[in-house]
Amino acid sequence: MDAEKSSPETQVSSSAPPLDPATGAGPVQEEKPPWRAGGLEPMPIRKLPKAPPSVHLLGPTVFLLALGVGIGESYQWPRLVLVFGPEIRWLFLVGVTLQAFVLLEMARYAMATGESIFFGAARVFKPLMWLFFVTALLVYIWPGHVSAGAGAFEEITGVPWNVTATIGLLLVGVVISMAKVIYSLLEKVLGILIGLLVLGTSVVAAIVGSWDDLSGSVTGMFHFGYFPDSMMTAAWFPTVVGACAFAGPSGMQQMWYTLHLRDSGAGMGSHIPRVRGLTHATEEETVPSRGYMFDTDDPAEMQKWKGWRRWITFDALLLFWGVTMLVTIAFTVIASAAARDNRQVSQLLLQADDDQSAALQAISDTLANSAAPVIGTLFLGFIALIGLNATFGLFDAFSRGQADMTYFFIPGMRRFRMSHIYAAFLWAVIVFGIIILNFGPADGPSAILDTLAFLSTFAMGAYCVVLLLVNNRMLPAGIRPGIVSNVAIGIGAVFYLGMLIFSIVQYGVVVG
Repeated sequence: MDAEKSSPETQVSSSAPPLDPATGAGPVQEEKPPWRAGGLEPMPIRKLPKAPPSVHLLGPTVFLLALGVGIGESYQWPRLVLVFGPEIRWLFLVGVTLQAFVLLEMARYAMATGESIFFGAARVFKPLMWLFFVTALLVYIWPGHVSAGAGAFEEITGVPWNVTATIGLLLVGVVISMAKVIYSLLEKVLGILIGLLVLGTSVVAAIVGSWDDLSGSVTGMFHFGYFPDSMMTAAWFPTVVGACAFAGPSGMQQMWYTLHLRDSGAGMGSHIPRVRGLTHATEEETVPSRGYMFDTDDPAEMQKWKGWRRWITFDALLLFWGVTMLVTIAFTVIASAAARDNRQVSQLLLQADDDQSAALQAISDTLANSAAPVIGTLFLGFIALIGLNATFGLFDAFSRGQADMTYFFIPGMRRFRMSHIYAAFLWAVIVFGIIILNFGPADGPSAILDTLAFLSTFAMGAYCVVLLLVNNRMLPAGIRPGIVSNVAIGIGAVFYLGMLIFSIVQYGVVVG
């Protein structure tokens, strides 16, 4: 279907419809006027497709799981538990719960319009969108995830980490480029990887952990307001702020989720062509210059909208919140078991982040000694899997987001296909990553890392503010968020920006 050439759906006017002059009978079928939002092109009215069943296994949320289940869940939070006790996990619960509300509100705009949240931000104020374009370039060009995974793989095989990381980057580029429809391929690949991660970590945690380890990890999530004095220091508070930002997907990953929703055909995204791989770019259909809106005055359309909201709520509560919580509990139990059997592990986890690889190796050795050698190897294998998993998701999401903004808002870029612009960003970040891995610091200079951590946390607070503006000003009244959602997103803005500002004012440092 050529989305630009589709004719608008016609509807019966509800106010004194005139007779049809050709037949003498009435009423005349009149086209409903487009929905005007902000200063950009109005959105024509189209039919909302019927929602799929609420209960499902795979969906766009698998991308958030791939992006969110990373070093934060497998290393940062277990480490904080060992430093401050399991009671500190209440901050993780708050962070993941806020992220679930963000997921629902990002989905609200994307499913109602078929546009990304970047497009929504541009409808409010174009410089808001460009702020996120620049932030993405500063934050996500560094190959940190693939480096961490390759380091774990080196401990297993002895293959130098930079060699494995380089091969991993090339593999990601080739696999994505060869896909006919990028979304369909990645949904399957990431679904398999996430399944292996959830099942594997749960089995290892059950083997090496105790009921006390599990109980401490779970009950610690409900000690709201626990702020030990040792946390309120320049050495640790910025680290806690950073961990809160990495409770689930961090930085701009939720914003990119709106593009995955569009490509999955969720809601009005069904009217937008999907991005294809480089080798199939010539098959791409014309991409419309704006999204679409459904008739929110039509009870039948609103009933379908409620079906879509039930569908995405299942994703938010079970697939996102539930799976993320399960994985981080499993990793916390594993780390607690290792620390219980070997005090050296605890000491290494208390040290600076530069000793991350040494600490992970120590955990692996302890697991091998206390359970079986294969368990220690499996632990490192999960870290390597996380690196590959996150790299697939991050590189696709980064390229997708930058391509979306470039195609629609940089003059002259629409003469290119969206798939070609996507491929250009994808291979640019891969080439840059390979150069850094082999000829420079893998994660960039420490000063840059501090800046990137700051930008990541700042982006999360900023997108909460943008969500409030977009969903309450750019959507019809009938589908705007309610008071509970608005309060939750407002708390998110205060949570991220407030802690970040406090860290700067109180300690003179950004996120550690």
